Amino acid sequence: MKNNEQKPDFLFEKVNYKILLIGIAVIALGFILMSGGGSDDPKVWNDEVFNFRRIRLAPTVVLIGFGITIYSIFKKNKQ
Repeated sequence: MKNNEQKPDFLFEKVNYKILLIGIAVIALGFILMSGGGSDDPKVWNDEVFNFRRIRLAPTVVLIGFGITIYSIFKKNKQ
């Protein structure tokens, strides 16, 4: 009975899942870079909301993360 058992067929290869996890980590890093910059007092304006990290860097990192995840989905195996 043990000889007839088959391995489950996965949709992706192991490499695809590694690339996918890297992409998800990059997306999470982008959202972490976006956080913060608020003020404790709602009557006080804080210009940190519009700095380079939150306006340019973080969205770029998120888009790169999405690109990595899309690449991991479309990457074909060598077989």
